[in-house]
Amino acid sequence: MTEQPERNLASIPDQELTARILAGEKQLFEQLMRRYNQRLYRIGMSILGSDAEVQDAMQTAYINAFEHLPGFEGRSSLGTWLTRIMLNQCLGQKRKAGQLAPGILPDDKSVNMNTPAKMLINKELSDVLEEAIAQLPEKYRLVFVLREIEEVSVRDTADALSIEETNVKVRLNRAKTMLRQHLSGYMKDHVYGFHLSRCDAVVNYVLQHLGIDR
Repeated sequence: MTEQPERNLASIPDQELTARILAGEKQLFEQLMRRYNQRLYRIGMSILGSDAEVQDAMQTAYINAFEHLPGFEGRSSLGTWLTRIMLNQCLGQKRKAGQLAPGILPDDKSVNMNTPAKMLINKELSDVLEEAIAQLPEKYRLVFVLREIEEVSVRDTADALSIEETNVKVRLNRAKTMLRQHLSGYMKDHVYGFHLSRCDAVVNYVLQHLGIDR
């Protein structure tokens, strides 16, 4: 199979990328990682709150995802599947550290999220927003990040967290109520930003660990 030019990779659907990786084009796993790095980082920060711990969790999650990719049956989207793997990794790390709070387990029956998202370009406002989100209880914070910032659908959020869609909506409303006094809008591009240097570090580590040549 002729390798597709780099400039066209971003337009390849997840399903096709996955099929090509399983067919032997292992180097295309880099494209999947770069596509979902921001989401997984934000999820990790919602749970772990430490950049170093989140980077470790992402690397382990991606390695697990690659090793189990042949078993991915497509019952949910690839993004939802990766989200679950990252959630389980973060919660596992927190559980080992004895820090797991009640109400955040994947089988918990309440979660919620929506989708407006307005940009706050000012760095100071970005810091204020991150701090306000950090003050939310874990179960609300995770839902807010997934729905409001990452714009994951209600259905995929519920699927990823193994909860009911109505519970997704309930928790988002609660999170927004708690944040309203601190925020005048919502922002997508500056909260838990996953910068290029971090992205490269995760990608390089995973590819090297898996022995994949670019």
